Amino acid sequence: MGSTPQPRRGNTRQRIQDVALDLFAEQGYEKTSLREIAERLGVTKAALYYHFKTKEDILTSTFDDMNRPIEELLEWGRQQPRTLETKKEILVRYSEVLETAAPLFVFVQENQATVRELKIGHTIKHRVIALVDLIKEPDAALTDQVRCFTALMAMHAGVFALKDAEGDPGEKRRAALEVAVELVTRAHEQDPGGAA
Repeated sequence: MGSTPQPRRGNTRQRIQDVALDLFAEQGYEKTSLREIAERLGVTKAALYYHFKTKEDILTSTFDDMNRPIEELLEWGRQQPRTLETKKEILVRYSEVLETAAPLFVFVQENQATVRELKIGHTIKHRVIALVDLIKEPDAALTDQVRCFTALMAMHAGVFALKDAEGDPGEKRRAALEVAVELVTRAHEQDPGGAA
């Protein structure tokens, strides 16, 4: 039996979200029932139903809660000058968001087909595109656009792909951030439009 994750938050609604996310990660979204979530919580299905009618409601509310800091980051980033310092700060702040939302990002990575079918899949895609738009120049050459997109994927890898690798989670996150900053710095330093 694996170690039980520590509860991340306190109220009943949040406990339901945390337990559901743990179960979705353990056995997959499709294979998890509301009954199993209720059993893991030690409540009746009716008590669970009081807060959430469906598994998708649980997942959507979890995503909405964890997405709020990303929305705030996007809003902040849109108001800043397009300097390299701003881009680095966006990456640092996004890295911090990924750290707190790690369980959700692990779920998304492990359940990609399901996520694409749900409302949150569409939102996640648009958040990534919006973040890339903040860290790349509007007229960036294709290679620089790829660098900026890859920077975000490197940060996601720090959460997901490296979760089973040896080492401290904070150290892995910092390593992924360092790679992301290098990629964005290289893209930023290129001539606009890729001119030689």
